[in-house]
Amino acid sequence: MHPPKLSTINESPRAMVIFTDLDGTLLDGSTYSFDAAQEALDELHTRSVPIVVVSSKTRAEIEPLRARLRNEHPFIVENGGAVIVPSGYFPFQLTSATVRNHYSIVELGTSYGLLRQALKEIAQELEVELRGYGDMPVEEIVMRTGLSRQEAELAKQRDYDEPFVVDNERCTLDALTQAITARGLRWTKGDRFHHLMGVQDKGEAVRYLIECYHRQADRHRDPLITVGIGNSLNDLPMLKAVDRPILVQQPNGSYEQDIELLGLIHAPGPGPIGWNRAVLSLLA
Repeated sequence: MHPPKLSTINESPRAMVIFTDLDGTLLDGSTYSFDAAQEALDELHTRSVPIVVVSSKTRAEIEPLRARLRNEHPFIVENGGAVIVPSGYFPFQLTSATVRNHYSIVELGTSYGLLRQALKEIAQELEVELRGYGDMPVEEIVMRTGLSRQEAELAKQRDYDEPFVVDNERCTLDALTQAITARGLRWTKGDRFHHLMGVQDKGEAVRYLIECYHRQADRHRDPLITVGIGNSLNDLPMLKAVDRPILVQQPNGSYEQDIELLGLIHAPGPGPIGWNRAVLSLLA
């Protein structure tokens, strides 16, 4: 079966919002550069199309990146742990939001302290070593990720999600899953780490913002189309939530084999290369 072709959004005038993962998607998985997507980013900026970052990264990591992207739109942190909206961005009050530091913040995730305690309990129960960011010195995170020291320090400022690795081959994923779900938590697979979190996911956070954008569009009676772009399994809930889900290639040219979704668009290229081509095709 051939993947769905990229179709344009210009059959009729409508508003659009793009939700995008970062690492391995908008950002190159090795260099963390978005240079290859610059043409599409410029076109979206010209057309005032919102780009909503949806990432496992922390707020401390995403804020400087948003500045480099000239992005003033809402963003989603730590695999759906919180929706962060610049104050006054929407012309209505947000439900369940707390105003803090010029943001309206909607917290959906479990606190980091509880996640850290659960990871320790699970490691003892399974008699394996589970190493989370909270166990790793900055130097180890730099080694495992390729981030700079400053970026690694920002990555350790976590609130709702604990990336971890399993340093023991005796631990099966079934046993790990059972121990996690028994505590009312869940986990997902990212590009480099497993992620321990509460019951939230990227999809729940994206749906919250989609409802906000629909309310905004209805005020102007504009049809709204939502686009999601990702590359790995933890992006699946986001891709399920949007009208047009797009999957970019892995660096080796393959696609995440565990993502199967009706209407899924396979972007022709890895990371920001595929991101650029997919977005320009939609805008054509």
